[in-house]
Amino acid sequence: MASSNNDHDQVKSAGLFERLWGKIVKFGLMLKKLGQDDPRRIVHSLKVALAVTLVSMLFYFEPLYDGFGLAAMWAILTVVIVFEFTVGATIGRGLNRMMATLVAAALGIGAHRLATLSGKQGEPILIALFVFVEAGIVTFFRFIPQMKARYDFGLLVFNLTFCLISVSGYRDDEVIRMGFERTNTIIIGSCTAFAVCVFIRPVWIGVELHNQIATNMEKLANFLEGFGDEYFKVSENGQTRDKSSSLQGYKSVLTSKSSEDTMANLARWEPGHGRFRFRHPWKQYLKVGTLTRQCAFKIEALNNYLTSETQTPQDVKSIIQVPSVVISSECGKALKELATSMRKMTKSPSNEPHIAKSKDAAEELKAVIRSSLCKHQDDSLNIIKDGAVALLLFEIITCTEKISEAAHKLASQAHFKDVKPRVTPVQENSGNDGPHHVITIEG
Repeated sequence: MASSNNDHDQVKSAGLFERLWGKIVKFGLMLKKLGQDDPRRIVHSLKVALAVTLVSMLFYFEPLYDGFGLAAMWAILTVVIVFEFTVGATIGRGLNRMMATLVAAALGIGAHRLATLSGKQGEPILIALFVFVEAGIVTFFRFIPQMKARYDFGLLVFNLTFCLISVSGYRDDEVIRMGFERTNTIIIGSCTAFAVCVFIRPVWIGVELHNQIATNMEKLANFLEGFGDEYFKVSENGQTRDKSSSLQGYKSVLTSKSSEDTMANLARWEPGHGRFRFRHPWKQYLKVGTLTRQCAFKIEALNNYLTSETQTPQDVKSIIQVPSVVISSECGKALKELATSMRKMTKSPSNEPHIAKSKDAAEELKAVIRSSLCKHQDDSLNIIKDGAVALLLFEIITCTEKISEAAHKLASQAHFKDVKPRVTPVQENSGNDGPHHVITIEG
């Protein structure tokens, strides 16, 4: 009996070990996937480690430690709090922390000095009053949308620093020295984070926003280019085929507003870099993004007809097939041209012919629907349903045109490179004709 119990315990222990080992392996594979998905995460982790190591030198070297003492811990704390994945986020948090600490420390010292003038009995009352008024005002300011978007972290630090300095001064007469040391170490920590973040493999949030706007256009273009084939194609037995899941990439565009707003706010903190100048027109990116989302909602409605269980008969669909395919395809090509131009940061009118073709197809589609309603009155319900699809396609043309206008305005404001035609002479022996010229548009 004892032997069987021992065997049972050994089996149970082996099972627990296997489960634990399985979780460890699973966790290791997850970490590996995180690094493979975006190797910049590994670089960021090493950059944070380097910055923390550099500011920790304030503790290791006697001359530095004698100058700052225990206040050096604020430099380490600042690096840990301030250092973010992107340059814009790091500089934004760092500047917020430095300015808030500097102003709050000065006001805290001033409040302490004013409170001491009222004597020992009045001092704690005045300090409590100052803290109450400051905390209430600053906390209320955090509800202002413009303040919350760019200065929320600074207001939080301001609140904390003012309270610490003013209240600590009641028990510590060296409040000026304390505020001075704390401010200096916070500036040292912030500047260390800036230097490491900017000069070692920087990740620019402005570039991320730029690429996301272009990617969102491409997602809409992929749907529109594939919509015609998916909506009108039939299988061998005449039934509609299963709809392709490859067209569903546009769905991420529907929820992109929050990330775009955040990236635009952080991009304003970044210095000029590459072709992204200081005071780059980030607000115009948001306008392009808003129009892209509006188009995505039209596409979402169009997709409902694509995935609907109740489909219009194929013979009715075929009435509007040719112009509808042209509209969706040309709008998709126009958006793809805009996305390509944006990625290359060039001014190019190559999308305009596609928009013109889609408008011509729209006029043809209107005429087809009018004539069909007269010829097929018995099947007018299905024709009206196809008319709803056509109406959405008309709205998508309008959206595409608005996106084009906003993108061209962005290209002008951001000083994108002009696409210059390159003229190459080609000699041909064709009777008395002179040399012909081939004009090549370089993107």
